[in-house]
Amino acid sequence: MSMQLDKVFAPGERFIGVVTPSGNTVVERVTMAILRAFNGVTPLFSRTPVFGESDPYPESYAVDEMLTAAHLLAHAKPDVMLWNGSKGAKIGVQHDRDYVQRVQDQTGIRTTTSILALDDLLRSRGLMRVAIVSPYDSAYQQGLVEAYREAGYEVIAERHRALKDNISFASIPADAIAGMVREAAAHKPDAVLTLCTNFPAATVIPAIEAETGIPMFDSVSIGVWHALRMAGIDTSPARAWGQVFAQ
Repeated sequence: MSMQLDKVFAPGERFIGVVTPSGNTVVERVTMAILRAFNGVTPLFSRTPVFGESDPYPESYAVDEMLTAAHLLAHAKPDVMLWNGSKGAKIGVQHDRDYVQRVQDQTGIRTTTSILALDDLLRSRGLMRVAIVSPYDSAYQQGLVEAYREAGYEVIAERHRALKDNISFASIPADAIAGMVREAAAHKPDAVLTLCTNFPAATVIPAIEAETGIPMFDSVSIGVWHALRMAGIDTSPARAWGQVFAQ
């Protein structure tokens, strides 16, 4: 017990600051679970209002609120900051790039987002034929597919759950998620993307990735992966969360 207590405050501890939507119950759990593989790396969380069924900013971010959340995290001087939300996949990654630039300019702390990490990874590896799996309703999912096509990707398959309320996304059973992922993977895309950071797919996709040989990237875990890399931390101890961590 004493050895475990001694590890609570490790010398030279590293911090990753994470901004997450307020209606989200998945990001913190997945982030903490991944970081258990790393000694002396601790997540710090801040929230910004995103909840319910309606979005007052359907084509943009509530930037001032997101910046406030980032500034609160900056008080603790994390090594890296991460916006772990997936809206940029629908409204365009330039919104994420603009947010990152403003946070870095105002705080001096290196910053990334889950969707920037995903987009950069897919393009760098030439994985342009994708399948998209999400919990969203049909209208939002269609907008998501169209946004990826406009960004130059070929979306060859999609599966969605047709839910609207943010909190309900986190309640989808693992076997239902696995079924959607396997159906999408049957179309042989270059990669399967599980999009929505309140969608509990991160624990499901590693086994299916190994089973099918198709790269699979979850919007929550990919953000954590990129934040670790930006902090100069070897991600291989978390290889159980997907092949991307081992590379």
